[in-house]
Amino acid sequence: MNMTYSIIIPVLNESEIINQSIKNILKVNNGYEIEIIVVDGDMNGNTVNAIENKNVIKIISGRGRGKQMNAGAFAARGDVLIFLHADTEFLEGAFELINSLIFRKMCDCGSFSLGIKSSKVIFRLIEKMVYLRTKLTNIPYGDQTFFIKRDKFIQLGGFADIPIMEDIEFMRRAKKSGLKVCILPQKVLTSARRWNEEGIIYNTVRNWILATLYFTGVKPEKLERFYYKH
Repeated sequence: MNMTYSIIIPVLNESEIINQSIKNILKVNNGYEIEIIVVDGDMNGNTVNAIENKNVIKIISGRGRGKQMNAGAFAARGDVLIFLHADTEFLEGAFELINSLIFRKMCDCGSFSLGIKSSKVIFRLIEKMVYLRTKLTNIPYGDQTFFIKRDKFIQLGGFADIPIMEDIEFMRRAKKSGLKVCILPQKVLTSARRWNEEGIIYNTVRNWILATLYFTGVKPEKLERFYYKH
């Protein structure tokens, strides 16, 4: 039995890449029943207005990734919700993997492993470090592309309305609630643009420090100004 899927993409000023992002999803869909929901945090709809595919569901919401993902999730109709960043691509077989795991009740939610679209050797090191961190904590981050059964998402009440760390907070809550979390060794490929724009070392170390501070109890509202400072 095949599940139905809602792919939810929170965006802000992504008009240049959104159409390619949608094409990438359709390229690996392989006949699964899906709906694509793009949720724009820009009240003027800069990104959703650029979408060419007429079947894509367009939503404008308040700014904030957690808020945007909730807006998309509560409008979704699929059995399974997938939260995808606009600059991240599925590889071939992604839907088959999720379908098999959830249909066989091996997991309720989970993510892929992180792949970074760059030939630079340092990114292979970052990928390995992220993989080890995720295996140790069983808590993936949002750029690894979350998936979760829609009824479980609703039971959890969605993402917290916090400025950053909504991905970590959600997966910690999912684990505490007893959901089966699967981290797939298969990768999604995310753009290297964040690292290239902000600096590879700066971006990596900053994110590790902020995550560590969050785990030790520092509020996301205090961490936000350091995340966007650069």
